[in-house]
Amino acid sequence: METTTWIDVQVDAEFLPEQSLTSEDRYMFQYTITITNRGEHSSQLLSRSWLITDSIGETNTVEGDGVVGQQPILQPNQSYTYTSGCILKSPLGTMEGFYVFIQEDGTKVKAPIKVFTLAMPNIIN
Repeated sequence: METTTWIDVQVDAEFLPEQSLTSEDRYMFQYTITITNRGEHSSQLLSRSWLITDSIGETNTVEGDGVVGQQPILQPNQSYTYTSGCILKSPLGTMEGFYVFIQEDGTKVKAPIKVFTLAMPNIIN
C-alpha cells in the first residue's frame, strides 16, 4: 500500500486534569486532529491504526474502522476535524500511526500520523 503525501494531518493534544486521577496513575489526554485532502481527487477515510506509548514503557495498539464512528469523504482541499482521547498510566507519552484512505479509483493509501507528545503541563522542561 502506497504512503500518501497529499493527506495532511495536524494534531493538537492537551492534558485533562479534571478527568485524571494522578494518585491512581490515570492521566487523561484529549487530542484534536484536522485531516486535509491536498490532492486532486476525493478520498474516504476507512480506518485508523495507533501506537500509544507511555513513559513507563507500556504500549497499546488501537485499530478500527473510521474515526469517532465516522468514515468521512474529503473532497480536494476539504478538511475534517475530530476530537478523541486516551488514558495513560504516566504523565508523559506519545502517539503515532496512520489512516487508510480509499481514493475514487479504488486505490487504498496510507496517510501517516507523525509522532506527537502527550504531556502533563510542566512535566517537560
